[in-house]
Amino acid sequence: MSAENLVEISDLNFTYDKRPILKGINMRIPRGKIVAIMGLSGCGKTTTLRLIGGALKATTGSIKVAGQEMSDLDQDGLYRMRRKMGMLFQFGALFTDLSVYENVAFQMREHTDLPESMVRDLVMMKLHAVGLVGAHNLMPSELSGGMARRVALARAISLDPMLIMYDEPFAGLDPISLSVIGNLLRRLNDALGATTVLVTHDIQESLKIVDYIYFMSDGVVVAEGTADEIKASNLPFVHQFVWGEIDGPMTFHYPGAPYRKDLMLEAS
Repeated sequence: MSAENLVEISDLNFTYDKRPILKGINMRIPRGKIVAIMGLSGCGKTTTLRLIGGALKATTGSIKVAGQEMSDLDQDGLYRMRRKMGMLFQFGALFTDLSVYENVAFQMREHTDLPESMVRDLVMMKLHAVGLVGAHNLMPSELSGGMARRVALARAISLDPMLIMYDEPFAGLDPISLSVIGNLLRRLNDALGATTVLVTHDIQESLKIVDYIYFMSDGVVVAEGTADEIKASNLPFVHQFVWGEIDGPMTFHYPGAPYRKDLMLEAS
């Protein structure tokens, strides 16, 4: 494994029962960079994150994080590895019965033996980084969507992880909140010296902050490159995705029998 890469995925295959989800995936996630994984829903993006985090095990192939083969880790080894990872789930996934403060403090108490005074200082530091120190006593139900996402971000970076993974961090945000979150991801990644893997549909916002992009379709990587290379790409798949075109290799309808045929069967 190259010392320049924090994550290396080689010839990765994954199936649910007999249904193939990922087919021969190869990716390199360099240290200190933000790498985006993009594609239509159901193409295997979130599954890739779960495999990197060890929630799933590869059917065949290799996933190495910091030189460690994830499939070789026992439960204790996986627990230690996850302590070095941060995860921002879709829509934040805050603990609804805990305050903003308690949500951010959760990982510190779970993974460390820090005194409560230091936990408080660190929680306030993380909330300050996302602009929400004044909201530390609020409950999740009192937060807007953008605020909840920022609290989840503070929780994801609470232990200064070497690897931060984001699953659709821009979903459901208004344009201002979207821009704020995007800038935060870039600034926090650089300030922490972390490595970021970003799963998203938001192509325009992502192109402003990412260093490299992998496009997936039907469980395979169909294109990759820097933001400038992606914007200049003539590949039909990439061009359609970047510009949101209706006509192209990606179709809106899930594969199935022709609609007219289904109507005729229903009528008969």
